[in-house]
Amino acid sequence: MTSTATADLAAELRAVVAGEVRFDAYSRAMYSTDSSIYEITPVGVVIPRTADDVQAVVETCAKHGVAVLSRGGGTGMAGQSVNHAVVLDYTKYMHEVLTVNPEERWVRTQPGVSITELNRQVRPHGLMFTPDPSTANRATVGGVMGNNSCGAHSLIYGKTDDHVLGMDVVLADGTRAVFERLEGPAVDARVRAGGLEGNVYRRVREIAQEARPLVEERFPKILRRVAGYNLDRVARPGEVDLTQIMVGSEGTLAAVTAARLNLVSIPRHVGLGVLHFSGLEEAMAATVAILEHKPAGIEHMGRMILTLARRQLGLARALDFLEGDPTDILVVEFNGDTHEEVADQLDKLEQAMRRAELGFAFVRLLTPAEQARVSAVRQASLGLLNNVEGSAKPQPFVEDTAVAPERLPEYIRRFDEIMKGNDTEVGYYGHASVGCLHMRPLVDIKKRAGMEKLRKIAEEVSDLVLEFGGAMSAEHGDGIVRGCWTEKMFGPELTQAFRDVKSAFDPDGIFNPGRIFDTPDMLDNLRFGDAYRARAVETRLDFRAEGGFATAVEMCNGVGACRKLHEGAMCPSFMATREEEHSTRGRANALRAALSGRLPLDQLTSRRMFEVLDLCLECKSCKAECPSNVDMAKIKYEFLYQYYREHRVPVRSRLVGGVHTLNALAAPVAP
Repeated sequence: MTSTATADLAAELRAVVAGEVRFDAYSRAMYSTDSSIYEITPVGVVIPRTADDVQAVVETCAKHGVAVLSRGGGTGMAGQSVNHAVVLDYTKYMHEVLTVNPEERWVRTQPGVSITELNRQVRPHGLMFTPDPSTANRATVGGVMGNNSCGAHSLIYGKTDDHVLGMDVVLADGTRAVFERLEGPAVDARVRAGGLEGNVYRRVREIAQEARPLVEERFPKILRRVAGYNLDRVARPGEVDLTQIMVGSEGTLAAVTAARLNLVSIPRHVGLGVLHFSGLEEAMAATVAILEHKPAGIEHMGRMILTLARRQLGLARALDFLEGDPTDILVVEFNGDTHEEVADQLDKLEQAMRRAELGFAFVRLLTPAEQARVSAVRQASLGLLNNVEGSAKPQPFVEDTAVAPERLPEYIRRFDEIMKGNDTEVGYYGHASVGCLHMRPLVDIKKRAGMEKLRKIAEEVSDLVLEFGGAMSAEHGDGIVRGCWTEKMFGPELTQAFRDVKSAFDPDGIFNPGRIFDTPDMLDNLRFGDAYRARAVETRLDFRAEGGFATAVEMCNGVGACRKLHEGAMCPSFMATREEEHSTRGRANALRAALSGRLPLDQLTSRRMFEVLDLCLECKSCKAECPSNVDMAKIKYEFLYQYYREHRVPVRSRLVGGVHTLNALAAPVAP
């Protein structure tokens, strides 16, 4: 868009939206990244207050031919939550839990509420919403529906699509609709209806029916498949449920303004058994054996995670559940109605592992406090990996594959061969119980050779996944980084069926285009590609340990742990404002934009940058709680030094800075 067209669009949106419309360079920079390897500057940002605002944005953008991107916590790892579009951020205002029905076990909520906050509000009824990704304290209802997220307990609870009962949506022409499971005459009535909604029901049912043989042939026969669209679930005999095609669609079909979700009873008693191993292969073999005991979940953490956790200030104290120096651990969960039932399950597991000579230690954790420490380490795994020293970082691009659990040991062995063949190491962690380990190869994508290695590894892994009948996307979504393999994984006919579904919902392609299929090249739009350059800054503080000032800023990889609201102390300014600008991630993104030239270089010490940093309390909570060890307090100290080299130091600051001198002068005349 030209600058004039962009200004006209912003002005028109301000006239019809009750929320906030932000098209300034700083807001666009702060919403240009997520937790993926990509960076794409949006057209602008809208913070809607109501569903009416969302409808107004869709109608206005459709008229101008501008894309719309719905965004939750911005923790997507496949590039699905960044695009050259008008970004809708639901988290500041549209985060209300609207209705809780404990008798029928459902909740109706807006899309911007986090999973942790939702469960905090339904917990008094003894109920919970089951998807529990490691980012649950900032991942939103809208986000987990967009990705079809799962988490640690999908073995017993399934995926998000198993728990969505209804959705309020805005379609591409601005029509408001309610999607839910329909049967018999209700289906026929919707199919015969006119307008875009009627066409969606008609075409999606036809597409799903025509594609059924191919779906049966090409869709992986495993629990953890979220790739493509859910053509296997949307139109079963005698019924149509459009929520099932919306879940996992990554915002490419419509905008969700509310959802009705299924709730389940909170387990009365929980016990964890932590098995310690001296090698990855032994841990994978144990996973298959453990599944015979019907656990609620099996979570794996590998050597790289454990090593990095020991170095992280906030996590090192939580590792008291480890015995010796394991390379890998499996955290096995059992649920039961009584403490004795859970203890008995743990007894039987420990005995079985001893008989099979699997593992060298077995630690039981039976109290919530003990279990919380394990959970904290597991939830930090994603961010911890960014602390690997050197320019080669564990990259999220093949980290979301899944195979049948019984084939996991052989799959991991073959995967490891690919990594050794490409001369790289891997960080392993994830959901062993359902055959989904999040495996991140170390690759330096700031160099062209590293970028090509990224593509080569992805090509070889996609071949392996096909051979094992697995899925490239198990819960993190397709986005760009795996959307480029959609046709390879599903074939041209099913990929065309996906296109037809998109066309039925979104004829002009305004909703998050270029995701899931027909994506940009996986090496385009990299946040840190071979063209990336950061400005060298002569600093007052010593940043050699971090690798320089720019590297200290770049340690933020976008996982968004600073956006949590009810845990720990990070980040107090975000907790108060719910503003991306006042999160550690937002500040890091603004600084990096100035250092890398996405913002003019003079912006590094501008008044606007001062406003971005101003509400940072320099409390050091990020130093203790950010899994990537971003020390925003130290970064702000340096920023203030650079800023006041060019700007007058306020009298107030001089008075506070000279308080000792002032006190000494005032002491003789003090009362």
